[in-house]
Amino acid sequence: MTSLHPPRQPVFNVPAIVMATLVILLAVHLLRTLVLTSRSELEFLLLFAFIPARYDSGLLVAGTLPGGVFADAWTFVTYSVIHADFIHLGFNSVWLLAFGTPLARRFQSVRFVAFVVVAAAAGALAHLATHPGEIIPMVGASAAISGAMAASMRFAFQRGGPLWSGRADMASYRRPALPLWAALREPRVIIFLVLWSALNFLFGQGSISIGDEQQSVAWQAHVGGFLAGLLLFGLFDPVRRAPEAEPPSASAW
Repeated sequence: MTSLHPPRQPVFNVPAIVMATLVILLAVHLLRTLVLTSRSELEFLLLFAFIPARYDSGLLVAGTLPGGVFADAWTFVTYSVIHADFIHLGFNSVWLLAFGTPLARRFQSVRFVAFVVVAAAAGALAHLATHPGEIIPMVGASAAISGAMAASMRFAFQRGGPLWSGRADMASYRRPALPLWAALREPRVIIFLVLWSALNFLFGQGSISIGDEQQSVAWQAHVGGFLAGLLLFGLFDPVRRAPEAEPPSASAW
């Protein structure tokens, strides 16, 4: 007997682009921690981590960091594939699996990569704005993943979305997203925002070790990535949005 319903699949049936991203993150960390010497690791961080001091012409260090103008550009993104330790890497990998999976299914590979790059750059901009002239490098995929969380929030928690229940079929990833003002009125979205804000605050009180340096958790970068994901979702979303109803009041989103 043939089923009239499309096959359902687990939410964590990981898309190839997400798996490839996880492999890259692990490979970079293994290279940095197991292959490079201490001196080479320092050079690697100076070349690929995000260092706000690069962009302060009043500091002597600004013109001495390797990579020149090319590194000035690529470190807005490359910092996101470097992690402080295996705990940092593991934590980000779990969140990437959870929220990168629904987003990659909806966006497909090219849009997903472009979106993650933009979210990472937005996180770096937020960090630069709040840590001008800082010499301590920032690393980690948290800003990009925060962007993926915010983008997934725009469609995955709504009724019939892929995170509405424990299982989802492909049709659930293709449902038109709610307008931003409507999404922010959804109870599940509100709960998620509260939890994300609380976790961001708690982790923002801690620090991570990068080489011999201790760096506070860059929560401002997380916020920058999250806002980029929330506000720029529509620029990347391939699914045509349903006609908007008028917001409930003139002061709504």
